Amino acid sequence: MTIQLEERLAAALARLILDPAAPPARHIAVGAASPIPAAACWLVRKSGHPVRLSLLHKRSGNPFTEGSRELFDLTGQGRIDLFFLGGGQIDGQANLNLVGTGEWPGGSPQGGVRFPGSFGSAFMYFMTPRTILFREEHSPRVLVPRVDNISAPGVSEPGVFRRGTAQALVTGKCVFTFDATAARFTLASLHPGESVETIRAATGFDFDVPADIPATPDPTSEELALLRGPVCDEMLETYPEFCARVFSRKLAA
Repeated sequence: MTIQLEERLAAALARLILDPAAPPARHIAVGAASPIPAAACWLVRKSGHPVRLSLLHKRSGNPFTEGSRELFDLTGQGRIDLFFLGGGQIDGQANLNLVGTGEWPGGSPQGGVRFPGSFGSAFMYFMTPRTILFREEHSPRVLVPRVDNISAPGVSEPGVFRRGTAQALVTGKCVFTFDATAARFTLASLHPGESVETIRAATGFDFDVPADIPATPDPTSEELALLRGPVCDEMLETYPEFCARVFSRKLAA
């Protein structure tokens, strides 16, 4: 069976979660409508790593009986180690825009758009030690020189309390790592068929390029077996359309 992009991205995210150079991820939270990050977290768990998973979108067994309020409480107490965030726009300083483009409020009559809203993204970005940015679409429309509205800043002025910032940005074309001190991304690996030139053409912001850029590793046979078996079993109820499309698995009638 051909490796699906979603499987490659889940495996790449799992490797970032387990990065030995990063602070340990003992408790990971995943927000709503995030099937690929959820698959990565389950892959880590099913690989034998004793992480606690809090999945906001899980239909049964959701630990948050009062919804996202409990997630924010845990995060404020320092009890969430890693979270995933995306944005309608992401820029080279890891700023996120979940508000909209054009004149604000209301957007521009010349084509401004409204995004879903920032909700708790700024709070999670500030108060979680590690954030992995994820956006499957990799285009100049999404990865922009400067976001139109900063709903969650990637870096802060000296003296502003925050526990962490972005660890990396994973897209459908590559993996970037983020240096908060320099406020810049560095190209870390290329997905199959991509090159530095194709990434530059698809990216609105500047980024650093090391002398040697590896290919994003294929998922191992063990990882694929876990994703298509036990991981999918855990996700079928919550993400039935995703499992049907990626793993060709459907809920029993």
